[in-house]
Order: sequence, then structure tokens, then C-alpha cells
Amino acid sequence: MSEVRSSTVPPALQLHGIAKYFGEVCANEDISIELAQGQILGLLGENGAGKTTLISILFGHYVADRGHIDVFGKALAPGSQRAAIAAGIGLVHQHFTLAGNLTVLDNVLVGTESLWAPASARSAARTKLRALSEQFGLRVDPDALVQRLSVGEQQRVEILKSLYRQARILVLDEPTAVLTPGESITLFETLRKMAAAGLSVILISHKLDEVLRVADQIAVLRAGRLVAQRAAAALDRATLAELMVGRRVLRPKRQPLPVGDVVWALQDAAIEGRSVNARLRPATLSVHAHEIVGVVGVAGNGQHALLELACGLRAPFSGSVLLRGQRQGQPQHAALRRAGLARIPEDRHREGVVGDLEMWHNAILEDLNDPRFNRLGWLRKAAALEHTRALIAEFDIRCEGPAQRTRLLSGGNMQKLIVGRGMVTQPSFIVACQPVRGLDEGAIADVHARLLQARERGAAVLLVTDDLDEALELADRIVVIQNGRLSAPIEAQDYDVGHIGMLMLGQEEKTHAA
Repeated sequence: MSEVRSSTVPPALQLHGIAKYFGEVCANEDISIELAQGQILGLLGENGAGKTTLISILFGHYVADRGHIDVFGKALAPGSQRAAIAAGIGLVHQHFTLAGNLTVLDNVLVGTESLWAPASARSAARTKLRALSEQFGLRVDPDALVQRLSVGEQQRVEILKSLYRQARILVLDEPTAVLTPGESITLFETLRKMAAAGLSVILISHKLDEVLRVADQIAVLRAGRLVAQRAAAALDRATLAELMVGRRVLRPKRQPLPVGDVVWALQDAAIEGRSVNARLRPATLSVHAHEIVGVVGVAGNGQHALLELACGLRAPFSGSVLLRGQRQGQPQHAALRRAGLARIPEDRHREGVVGDLEMWHNAILEDLNDPRFNRLGWLRKAAALEHTRALIAEFDIRCEGPAQRTRLLSGGNMQKLIVGRGMVTQPSFIVACQPVRGLDEGAIADVHARLLQARERGAAVLLVTDDLDEALELADRIVVIQNGRLSAPIEAQDYDVGHIGMLMLGQEEKTHAA
């Protein structure tokens, strides 16, 4: 960890009594935090604890109702993103804001040059970008198209954008949510280099082990208030979870169960696609009642194709997909939903919800023909509202109510809405892709408990995740997907992290047989 600078050096950042209200909802209340130069601060809290609001105030998206901010000893003008950037604050969003059809260099230069400049100083910019890449270990080709970069490389571009603009305080929102374990380790090394060079970092994450590993100080928000700011060395995972949630948090443990009949199966099923992620080689796999099968792999290795087959969004190019022994033909997601399918999609923004619709619309989005919400083609709004209120209460969705625009939810609360929409029907076949991405420790424990309860009830669960620890905790069998191929299933008693990791990297080729 980086060495905190002498107290005679002015702090990089000071928040003084920040408060923000949205109507009667208190998002932030009297929050005071100090960040030293060359320090890494972990910012933790439940979904809806106020982290996003606080960072939005810091970056000028919101104006605080009370309090003020000092940056390197000087007052920061409120409500101005330009003032925040000029003061040296850089923000790397969880969901990247890059133009895929532009090069790395073009993405970095956007907004840095005057429209009236006679020419773009691309040669000098390329030199500066290469120097930053080398200094902080963020190697990426300036002339590469962003759409051809891996997720980890795209994140490097986002960080370089901030560093190019002379950022001295870097805020990273859930930076490892889409990274492989190896990419996460590389990111932590980069953060330490930044801190050693005098930069200050705010790391927002729900992964407690990662924060404990890299942070110097940790600040915890709960219900809009700061409940602790302590040295990371004085904390552990259990203490952090309790500070965040206000109670002791224990993740549920999978107990052995005899499996039932096959609920869903692939028989030499394959999908053709232009990209690896849209392609599935001939695969055979079964998921039984009372069973969770975990599919792990580096993102982009065919998971998308597998999910489309499982959810009835695509028919196989060859082979068969069976649900309770019945062959599934043309894409029929709606029919599968009626037959007991619950889907938790990978991308909550693009596949999970329609952001501009109100919450109650999204709560019934996959059940529009359900008689509870549809009578002779007329939408039963009162029933939908009542259903949504019940979801909000049962799944602890922090919001203003069923009429709130869904895009205004925090990422974690949006995920809770999607999980609740699927799980509340007590489905018999659950396809869960990254079900706890962006959730806090308490919500993770709740979702894991619901998946295990569904398994105990007799449901079959296909869990697709890039978090190997999650799969090891929940799955009765694990299958590795790599380059569109499924490995042979690995039984729980045979789990070997090293072996699975080698399969994920393609270092051991094995055919599958379920």
C-alpha cells in the first residue's frame, strides 16, 4: 500500500458536512471525508447508501444542499463538471463512455481541443499518451479501434483519458466488475503506481477483499451517513460487512442434495456467430432439479450464445435444446417464461430494463400477457402497481416508489428489481447471469440465499458468472466455457481452483460430456 504523505502537505480532498435531499429522501447527510495526497480510499456502502450521490456532487453533476468541498486546499465551485476537471478530478464510470468506432487516441482527445484550433496536435498527444501508458503500466495501442479492445483494455483507456487531462484525484466506480481476476490484479498494481507517484484514488466497490487489499483508508456509508473512516489495516471483511449493513452478514452455504430429473439439457447443440461470444460449439449439458450448474469463463467466450439458447431467444443451428424432455424449436422466450423460466440477464441496462420506463412497467415487462396484468388486451395498472410495491418491499429496492423512472435507480437497486422480477414467481428453471454484479454484501447474501432456496425447492439453476468464487460457493457442478466450447463438468468434490483457472485461459483443452 502507498505511504500516506506528511500532514504538513494539504489534503488532496476534503468534504465538509455534505448534505443532499431529493424531496423527502435523504441521500447524503452531514458527510465529512478527507483524502490525503498519494492515498487510496475505499468508499463502501449498501446499494442506495449515498455513494453515487456523493460522487455526483464531487464531480459537479449535483449541487449539495449544505456543505462544501476543498481540493488541494482550494474551494471547489459547486455544480460544475468543468471546474471539477480543472481542479484535477477524474471519474471512471462502471459503464464505460467510449466511442467504439474511434481509436484510442481519438477517444482520449475528445473534448480536450478547441473547435477553432487550426489543427489537431495528434503527434504530441500520441507521445504524451504513450508516456502515460508506460509510466503507469496501462499499455494500449493509441491507434487501435476501441471496439476491438478487451474490456480490461477499454478500462485502461478510460483511466488514460483522466490522466491525460491532468487528473490528480481519480475516482473509479466498481472498476473490477467486468474484469477477469488477472486483469484485476493488474489494475491494483496500476493503482499502487499512481499512489506512489502522488495521485489520490477513490475506489468504489462492493468487493470487500479487493478493497482491503489495495486501500489505505476505508470510508463506509450507511443510509446516507458516514458511519466510519478507518485505516484498512485495522479492518477485516466481517467488520466491513457489519458496518455497511448495520448487522452481522453471513453468506449462505450450499448443502449437498440428491438431484432430481433433468429439467433443461443441450444435446450437441451449436450456434454459429461472427464473434466468439455469439458462437457455441456443439455442446452437451444437463441441469437437474435440485441442482446449480455454474458456467465460468473469461467474458466474451461464448456465454452470450449459451444464454440465448437457454432463454429461448435463439434456436440452435444444429442439435437440440430440451426442457423437461420436450425439444424446443424456434425462439420462444415468452412460452418458456410461462413454463417456469426466470431470467437474470447479463447487461441490466441493455437487456434487463427499459430505463425510461417507470419501475412498474419494468416489473411486469416479461409478463405482459399474464392475466394478472392483462385483461383482454388492456393493461391492469392497479395490479401492476401493487405487484411492484410488493417487489420493492420484499427485495429491499431503495427508490421513490413504483412510478420512479428506472434509469434513476442505482445500479445495485436496478439489479434487485431484475432479480425480484424473475424470482418472485418461484420458477422451476433459472438462468442467472452475473446475478450479484454491483450488489453490496447484504444483497449478495440475499440473492445467493434465494438461489439456494430455489434449488432446495426443486428448481434447476444455470449460473453463468465470471466470478469463480461465486461459482465455487454455489454450484454443484462447474463447467468452463472457453472459445465457445464447454469443458467436461467438474463435480463439487473435485474442485481445483488452479485447474479451473487453466481451463478458463484455454491452457487445457478438454471436450465435454455431461
